[in-house]
Amino acid sequence: MEEEHIKTHLSPDYTVIEEWNGTAFSDLTKTATITITRDSVKKSTSRFNHFSRRFLDAFVPEGFPSSVTPDYIPFQIWDSLQGLSTYVRTMLSTQALLSAIGVGEKSATVIGATFQWFLRDLTGMLGGVLFTFYQGANLDSNAKMWRLVADLMNDIGMLMDLVSPLFPSAFLFIVCLGSISRSFTGVASGATRAALTQHFALQDNAADISAKEGSQETVATMLGMALGMFLAHITLGHSLAIWFCFLSLTIFHMYANYKAVRCLSLTTLNCERSSILLSHFMETGQVLTPKQVSAMEHVLPLWMTSWSTNRVKVLYQRVRIGIRISSINCHEMLDLSHLAGSYYKTAKYILLEKKGIISIIMHKDSAAADLLQAFMHALVMSELVDKDRSVHLESQSWMAKYYEVFVLKLQSAGWKTERLLSPSVVWKANWLLRSSDEKLD
Repeated sequence: MEEEHIKTHLSPDYTVIEEWNGTAFSDLTKTATITITRDSVKKSTSRFNHFSRRFLDAFVPEGFPSSVTPDYIPFQIWDSLQGLSTYVRTMLSTQALLSAIGVGEKSATVIGATFQWFLRDLTGMLGGVLFTFYQGANLDSNAKMWRLVADLMNDIGMLMDLVSPLFPSAFLFIVCLGSISRSFTGVASGATRAALTQHFALQDNAADISAKEGSQETVATMLGMALGMFLAHITLGHSLAIWFCFLSLTIFHMYANYKAVRCLSLTTLNCERSSILLSHFMETGQVLTPKQVSAMEHVLPLWMTSWSTNRVKVLYQRVRIGIRISSINCHEMLDLSHLAGSYYKTAKYILLEKKGIISIIMHKDSAAADLLQAFMHALVMSELVDKDRSVHLESQSWMAKYYEVFVLKLQSAGWKTERLLSPSVVWKANWLLRSSDEKLD
């Protein structure tokens, strides 16, 4: 809600009244100055500044820039550029798809084209449901990677549409594959966008940020459609030109996406960021800032890249979260019983170590803070595995001495320590400790 702020300076001979415009959360802008003397009133207004601010308010969150994180601006610039290239390419792929369906051909039937379009949409819907079932709960744990994967799948979908006219006998199969690929994009992009919106919101203004992003996307869509129609018109009938434009824009699209996610300095803790932070803390006693960790973490799937710090990669890959106790053997079960009654009497988790792999068993009454502590404890144990020590005793000693200090330093550096963003823990356990002379029910 806009407020008009009035500030008055009094003197014996004249009065100056200034008009300021803005919200309660942002820097105010002076829009008018009124000078009142004994026999005259002079008014000076800044209509242009007021208009430009009102125009800007339609596209940026209220209170901008103080109401969003510093990485909001570079991310939105690159995101808008990648969106623009997407809409331009959409016109080229749609033109090819409609041509393959038979638009403009006398021999084409309405029912045939309708059926093909229906199957294309149906397979996309089913693909979206299956993707949500398998990955829906894990998307926010690695928002950067899934953001890139979403746009890569969208590129593959559009490529399928462009390729489909080249293979008439396999046309329906190709466009259905493209529809499934785009359905992954819709799910992953929507979920990661929600996580990023929460990250940008500094003043509980996630809804406003989301709404203003819709305005930005509308402008990018209109520009993309206009450029796409122009490009489709001048490349009509020139297959080489169409492919050159499409591939060039696709390369730019992936580059812009990579730059966009690289701009992000997320403050939430996931498995990889936690590994980087803990490894550095155990080495130096200091905590890295979100911006420093952002430069070190990977944004591509693990099989496509190697981490800059191999030690961090080893720590992270050794930990298994939420295993089933019914899947462990009798010897491990005896170890579990011993650990529950010795090292983990008061904890809401138990750590099992076997051949360098640390498995986390969460208690059924555990909270989000317990999962974060369990994962950090497992990372400490992973660090000690190669040093031929009593990993449970040493890691317990480290946790008792340094864990609270580590969490306080994380909070001071701007990290959110309420929870760990990790794959869902669907298997938990409950353990009851009894002495040998206690009567069983």
